[in-house]
Amino acid sequence: MQRIKTFLIAVALTAAAAPAYAAGGHALTYKFEPDSNNIQSAQRGARNFMNYCSGCHSMKHLRYGRLGQDLGIPEDLLKANLMFTSDKPGDHIVSSMPKEEAAKWFGQTPPDLTVETRMRGADWVYNFLMTFYVDSAKHSGVNNLTLPGASMPHVLMDLQGVQVKVEEKAEGHGEEGHGGGHHAGPKFELVQPGKLSPEEYKKFVTDTVNFMHYAAEPGRNARIALGYKVILFLLLFTILAYLMKKEWWKDVH
Repeated sequence: MQRIKTFLIAVALTAAAAPAYAAGGHALTYKFEPDSNNIQSAQRGARNFMNYCSGCHSMKHLRYGRLGQDLGIPEDLLKANLMFTSDKPGDHIVSSMPKEEAAKWFGQTPPDLTVETRMRGADWVYNFLMTFYVDSAKHSGVNNLTLPGASMPHVLMDLQGVQVKVEEKAEGHGEEGHGGGHHAGPKFELVQPGKLSPEEYKKFVTDTVNFMHYAAEPGRNARIALGYKVILFLLLFTILAYLMKKEWWKDVH
């Protein structure tokens, strides 16, 4: 039994210490930690997702009404600003793009993104949205460092601007990402500014990923809050049980 416990602890520590890697096998360029308690960021991220992502990608495991309830968005604002494919809050978030046509245009149907941050990691999604660069060899004119050969065009280029990949000449720490991260690969040079400054774009991506992190598990914050209460109850119950045991067994001892 002791060996099994030791093995499980070792596996857990190894998983916790393992760095995140991109599809190409290298360490992710930016380190990012989602903030699931930042409701205002998730609200802005919902706006970003609906305006720039929902045209192609669905979140079919999340309902509009649940989104509005969890993020504190009134139904009238929800219908006016976020519900583009339905007028019923009880409906799931489904893209209006036909699957057959999407497969022809992009080579495959854009995936559903409800649990994307749970499947790949929020840091992976953040890096994916940050690391598009010019590549004339690609049909779309861009490539992605995190997912080389991605069929998705850079739909946020108008906001980020145009950047090119510049290989590092020597090893170094490089520049930091918005989430307090570090540069672990080629540098990027912005050759054509977008509508947003680099810091504004990082904030835009942070908000978007925070929303996707929420969408992957809408009940996460409630579950964690309940977990704290349960642990507190168990601690108090343990103390009371111990005191009761001492009272019952004092004559025996």
